[in-house]
Amino acid sequence: MFFVLSKTIAQLLIPSNFLLVLGLVGLALLMTRCRRLGKVLAWMSLALFLVTGFLPVGYTLSYVLENRFPVWDASRGAPDGIIVLGGALDARTTRARGQTVLYDSAERLVFSGGSDKISASMPLEADYVTPLLESFGIPRERITLERHARNTEENATLTKALVQPKPGERWLLVTSAQHMPRAIGCFRRIGFPVEAYPVDWHTVPRWSPTFGLDFAGTTAGTDGVVHEWEGLFIYWLTGRTNRFLPAP
Repeated sequence: MFFVLSKTIAQLLIPSNFLLVLGLVGLALLMTRCRRLGKVLAWMSLALFLVTGFLPVGYTLSYVLENRFPVWDASRGAPDGIIVLGGALDARTTRARGQTVLYDSAERLVFSGGSDKISASMPLEADYVTPLLESFGIPRERITLERHARNTEENATLTKALVQPKPGERWLLVTSAQHMPRAIGCFRRIGFPVEAYPVDWHTVPRWSPTFGLDFAGTTAGTDGVVHEWEGLFIYWLTGRTNRFLPAP
């Protein structure tokens, strides 16, 4: 139930979706006795669309998350294992095309990733990742796949059950820098200490927002990072992470 509700609510609260609904409600109210309220909602929707599309709101929110954990320090030596969370491979298109298709988070060894879609018939990401990893020169026998995780909480619990880490072992956790705080929080909550290896950056180390006319790109970036902040709040509220914004 949590999985379905979290996916549904998260989609509704994505800024562009929420503002579109808000604008449509406002337009509908213009034809009723609540015309004044409709006008307010319609103008509010348009104003917020412009703010999220042209101002560095998403960049600022992303900057906070991406700079929470530093780049991994290799001076401590090789780890005992590497956990790569799913999210880089488009399993549906890969299956349809017969060729590996990656999202823009392709930087993302134990690979944990089923399907994050509500439909149970969607292909599993882990089923298609082995050929990609082998193309990088990683032997098949060194790859362990976790095929059933649908969200970050399940990534943590199912991976721990699969690899059964021993005291003193060092495990790297590879995921997008924006997603790292929530992922670390989930692993810490179940007592699986991991070292952050953030990838898929969207910001630079020093706050340096850019202003431009890429409305679609800026809006998409804002949608993505707001979704992550929503996930942090919901996971903290429901006890799925050990704190709201985990830190090193």
